[in-house]
Amino acid sequence: MNRRPGELRLRILSALALGPLALAATYAGGITFAVLIMVVGIAAAVEWGRMVAPELGLVGDVAGCAAPVLAGVTTMAAGPGAGAAGLAAVGLVLAGAFMRLGGRRAGAAAFAYPYIGGGIIALIWLRGLPDIGLGLVCWLFFAVWATDVGGYAAGRIIGGPKLAPAVSPNKTWAGVAGGIVWAVCFAGAIGLLFAASRPIVGLAMAVAVSLVAQLGDLFESGMKRRYGVKNSGQLIPGHGGVLDRIDGLLAAAPFLALFQALVGETIGWW
Repeated sequence: MNRRPGELRLRILSALALGPLALAATYAGGITFAVLIMVVGIAAAVEWGRMVAPELGLVGDVAGCAAPVLAGVTTMAAGPGAGAAGLAAVGLVLAGAFMRLGGRRAGAAAFAYPYIGGGIIALIWLRGLPDIGLGLVCWLFFAVWATDVGGYAAGRIIGGPKLAPAVSPNKTWAGVAGGIVWAVCFAGAIGLLFAASRPIVGLAMAVAVSLVAQLGDLFESGMKRRYGVKNSGQLIPGHGGVLDRIDGLLAAAPFLALFQALVGETIGWW
């Protein structure tokens, strides 16, 4: 990865500024956390629309603002099932409308709403879990952040064979391994901090979450390559757009939520 030193400093400063804000909102929980997640989702959805179908213009921007709010408010009011159902319905309607306005490429813009909305629903539901919500979301954040930093560091220092050069030319197998190692270390520390019931299960989950987050990163990289853009936006210095910063989280959050809903409580890992 050929990053200039100035760009690396910007990445570090941006992370130091945004990380505490996310953790403070997570600690506060409730409406504070939900509002932050929805605002981030709005920025990401607007970026997606402008990347995939800029011809939609203001229509795409308005839809990008509405869908994350719908996902968050519905989830808080009626639960994740209602949030997912509402989001799926809106996504289908918007896909049809966008295709009429701008064709198949415009219809693809509507995929942002289940893609980004699913992450919003998962995060709000996880944070709202009694007694364990704060710890789970902090654990998830640190696992994903550590994956990003560890993968970036290992890729720069070790280099080696490329992971998927056709999709993301800079990612390496060493970066994959580095991301997993850092995720296990940081997620393990958060598990100990919150006294997780089965820390060994937590370490195995950290490996899985790291891999899923990296798949999310690869997916967004592939979309950017397909539509000929370097970054989804320029809002965050050193990182690009909001979507560039949360692509791994958008994949990892629904994965963790599904795991927790299906077996997490039964095995009592947290």
